[in-house]
Amino acid sequence: MKETILHRLTEQVRRIGRQERLWSPGDVIVVAVSGGVDSTALLHIMKEIAMDEGLGLQLVCAHLHHGLRGIEADRDAEFVRELAGRLGLPFELGHADVRTYMKETGKSLELAAREKRYEYLNQVAERYGASSIALAHHADDQAETVLMRLLRGSGPSGLSGMRPKRREKNVELIRPLLRIYKTDLLQACRESGIDFVEDSSNLDTELTRNSIRLDVLPFLGQYNGQLPESLNRLAELSAAEDDYLQREASKVYDEVVQTDNGILSLSASLFTTLHVALQRRLIKLILNYLPLSTEDRDFVKVEAIRQGTIQDRPTTWSLDLGGGVKCVREYDRIRWIPPAAESRIPHYTYLVEQFPADVPIQGTGQCLHMTITHLSAGKEDVLAKAEGNNEAIFDADELVYPLTVRSRLSGDAMKVLGLNGSKKVKDIFIDAKIPPSLRSRIPIVTDAAGRILWIPGVRRSAVAAVNPRTTSVVYMVQTPRSDPFAP
Repeated sequence: MKETILHRLTEQVRRIGRQERLWSPGDVIVVAVSGGVDSTALLHIMKEIAMDEGLGLQLVCAHLHHGLRGIEADRDAEFVRELAGRLGLPFELGHADVRTYMKETGKSLELAAREKRYEYLNQVAERYGASSIALAHHADDQAETVLMRLLRGSGPSGLSGMRPKRREKNVELIRPLLRIYKTDLLQACRESGIDFVEDSSNLDTELTRNSIRLDVLPFLGQYNGQLPESLNRLAELSAAEDDYLQREASKVYDEVVQTDNGILSLSASLFTTLHVALQRRLIKLILNYLPLSTEDRDFVKVEAIRQGTIQDRPTTWSLDLGGGVKCVREYDRIRWIPPAAESRIPHYTYLVEQFPADVPIQGTGQCLHMTITHLSAGKEDVLAKAEGNNEAIFDADELVYPLTVRSRLSGDAMKVLGLNGSKKVKDIFIDAKIPPSLRSRIPIVTDAAGRILWIPGVRRSAVAAVNPRTTSVVYMVQTPRSDPFAP
């Protein structure tokens, strides 16, 4: 018996389904059917595959009436209803007012219709508990998509075109026909006597995709008789390389990007060691984690961030990315700050009225541990305990109590060891290259006379320095731990 084109295409789709893992046994699949040749062929092919007892697929036929073509659209809806009935499949019909949606959103007809269509299909999928939505995009659609994106100046991700499977919300969008050309679908339907309807709007060259299909592709075909095949090959190659770069960027992200209270950051000097392709990918990946719309993640902003990061001199700058998100360079650190991230740390004041004391520091996950120790001997050991900027020791008798741990205030100044007078805390932070976005997180320790004693992790003051006459000390350490003077 001679094999039909429809049977050959069904077997091809079956193989693609296994290779791409488009479905699993028992899946419920919503098939989007307009009534045109592509979706009608898809429904017949999927019905044949669903009859495989080993798979047990359940299909739902869904059609959206866009409210755009009057009687013709009514005819299409009725055609799909009857088609679903003949195949013994559940049928879902939805209605959308695309023109009103266009006016409300200012979006083009193509984009508005697409958004309402996907919105409806997702509703149907949710209602049936479907795992996926099958769309009838084929190889010619892929060629059109790649050419459209090329004309818009898309990068490698865009040139990879549509994917056979893509996660959206809670369902997979699957495209079983993506490697099949429309001529084969037409021949299959005609040979098998499968009826379909023609959408007159497909001839309207005012719509971008129609113009690409009817005007641009035929014109360019004069220079390459295999242009659709070439564009599909470009999509396949780009998709593989795009996936590889995305995996590499994800590895680099895990290695170099730090997260602190919703703020993402990395080292500029480390970033400059990456290949330029990974630099751009890493920035795009970071932006994907922030509350930005798709159009906000464009090449211009990615490149502005990249160029600002790789410049060879330490500097500070701030870039508004839209949506309240900022990218800030502070010396060697690049930070992506979501809306109101800094405001999460309110002004605070803690009184330390008895010792030992543990004072939590908001927004840092750390605390200051304070103890008083009376000295009888071994002062040299005491002095050796305060090493680095994370520890400090003061002459307990020279302080005025209670002590206070508070957030920084405007105009704060501290008496610095080795200087005849005070220095503004702001200048101390600048000298220490403390990023401006982190300064509000650093606590200030004062005594009751208002004197700043210590800026944990940065510097101590000249106040109450331990001397040969000291009989008791206040020991402070930035990280929670046991009293170092305990026996």
